[in-house]
Amino acid sequence: MRRTTSLILLALAVFFTALSPLLRWYAFPRLAKIPANQYQDMVLEAKDATLLDYGTMRAKQVPEVTIVQTLKGNVEASDRIEKTAGKDVVVWDGLSYVQGPDGKMVSRIPERYIFDAHSQEPVHATGETVDADPVKREGIEFKWPFLTEKRDYEYFDAQTRTTNPIHYKGTQTFRGVHVYYFEQTIPWTKVPFPKTMPVQGITPESVARTGTTRWYTTVRKFWVEPVTGAPVYGEEIHKEELRGGTLLGGRDRVTAFAGHVKMREDYIEHTVALVKHNRTVVLLLTSYLPWGFLALGLVLLSLSLYLEARGRRPADPAPAQTAEPEPVSA
Repeated sequence: MRRTTSLILLALAVFFTALSPLLRWYAFPRLAKIPANQYQDMVLEAKDATLLDYGTMRAKQVPEVTIVQTLKGNVEASDRIEKTAGKDVVVWDGLSYVQGPDGKMVSRIPERYIFDAHSQEPVHATGETVDADPVKREGIEFKWPFLTEKRDYEYFDAQTRTTNPIHYKGTQTFRGVHVYYFEQTIPWTKVPFPKTMPVQGITPESVARTGTTRWYTTVRKFWVEPVTGAPVYGEEIHKEELRGGTLLGGRDRVTAFAGHVKMREDYIEHTVALVKHNRTVVLLLTSYLPWGFLALGLVLLSLSLYLEARGRRPADPAPAQTAEPEPVSA
């Protein structure tokens, strides 16, 4: 009986020890992925910003500019692309909607981002666009890979339609979460006008005929939770200018928008809570379960060897019995 128990424990020890690396190096890369139907939104604000008044074509100070960003998973499009891509694909239909303090639209830029559900690498397919312009992304956008490393990454900028390095700047703690801080600077670059202009009757083509151009620069900052690769907070020091042409009435340039864009407090709290939850799920596959199964395997192996040793130990010899002396008759 003892030997049978020892063999069962040995089999379980081998099973759990082998399961540990399989879970980390085989199961995790296949199970950890972005769901195709994910939906998320975020509200950012720029307090005391500068905004162009298109009525007078002059910049003015405003108390607040609001940016609403939404990302909606397009399951139908991802299923269609997966048939030819041969991998799990996520399609995000995004929208960046900017409005002034009066609630009126300042700009509206849609985009479609197609990427690998596991690695977050871009997948090039028909429909990859920014503001209806076809693009071919390189690098990441919106989200870092699972198990983010302490290094620079290539990050796509939707305004310039270009990819530039975003630099790892160090490790910090944000709202109790261990994060990596990244920063990217986009120098002044000529960028296209949005397809949807804030003034009815004005189009990018009509503005282009005046000779006026649009320029943009930003300093982009992200605090990224490294296990999930999800940003828990982000900021941008954002500036836009209109330059030259007859639209400015002889002026060299005018500020179209300038402000320090930050996440709204309620969205910070929601994002931090969500990332903490998802971090625990990822750690189950990368750390808790693999190390737990390995420790369990070693305990079971030790117990099996102990029982086997007990089973092989020779039995103690029986104590010698002293014969009773026979009675002697007289």
